[in-house]
Amino acid sequence: MSALTDKLETVTPTEHDATLAKKSGIQIARAMGKTARDLRVKIEGDDAETIELPHAALRLLANILAQMAQGNAFTVIPVHAELTTQQAAEVLNVSRPFVIGLITNGKLPCRQVGTHRRILFRDIMNFKNKIDEDRMKVLDELAKEAQELNMGY
Repeated sequence: MSALTDKLETVTPTEHDATLAKKSGIQIARAMGKTARDLRVKIEGDDAETIELPHAALRLLANILAQMAQGNAFTVIPVHAELTTQQAAEVLNVSRPFVIGLITNGKLPCRQVGTHRRILFRDIMNFKNKIDEDRMKVLDELAKEAQELNMGY
């Protein structure tokens, strides 16, 4: 795993964090709605300074603050990151043996690093999105059948 992904940290906001995140998230969203340009953020303290942030970074920050405001734990993971089978299992909310089965059956690509498997985060998310898409198709079909059979759905 690269040095960048060795430092992945899951953040669980406190109630105080959630309150601050809600307030600041609203302020950032309001500021972003007024302009498509990069914005400057002022950090107050002993050495008050102004930092210019790219619009894309502010969108990401707004998303992070929205998650914090809801009290959700989160981890920021670069798409090029390589995860272990255990980390992949946590992202997919399945067991590690299940992930190994997906790899063995060719449903999830990986590379071997010695005896260890490494899976690109991008591949994990592609797999997850495909599974979610397939699941929605099946649910739509079931709902359609239920309507045709007048089951009250």
